[in-house]
Amino acid sequence: MSENTETKYQRPSWDEYFMEIANTVSKRATCDRGRSGCVVVRDRQILVTGYVGSPKGLPHCDEVGHQFKRTVHEDGTITEHCVRTVHAEQNAICQAAKLGISLDGATLYCRMTPCRVCAMLIINCGIKRVVCEKKYHAGAESEEMFKMAGVQLEFFSEDVVKYDRQ
Repeated sequence: MSENTETKYQRPSWDEYFMEIANTVSKRATCDRGRSGCVVVRDRQILVTGYVGSPKGLPHCDEVGHQFKRTVHEDGTITEHCVRTVHAEQNAICQAAKLGISLDGATLYCRMTPCRVCAMLIINCGIKRVVCEKKYHAGAESEEMFKMAGVQLEFFSEDVVKYDRQ
């Protein structure tokens, strides 16, 4: 290759690196509705990972289909959610608890804005920064909770992930 056509390799930033790993972790997910993964890091070291999947020993969405529950919200809107699986963030937090790993002061990398329950767990674990690839269509409440709790929230993209069946 001549000097003129050679492109210089550019290393990914730490955020890009860990987000790529989170996306690789998501390939283990067992729900086609939300193949999501996450990585929790402190001091540029991976502490734990998690992906969307059913509790150990229980059937997966990919095997038996989704288990939808209908929720009626205060404003009268109705949404349906698959409750067969545990979210990637929840699984990572459970893995840390099982292994006795503190997540205090860590950064969590995930596919989209964590849901309300995941946001509460993230706050209570002491995670101080959340980096999301995209926004979640129902993530406003989580964004507000993170702001109130002093958790730094960053997005790679302002694109919004919306499920076909809410």
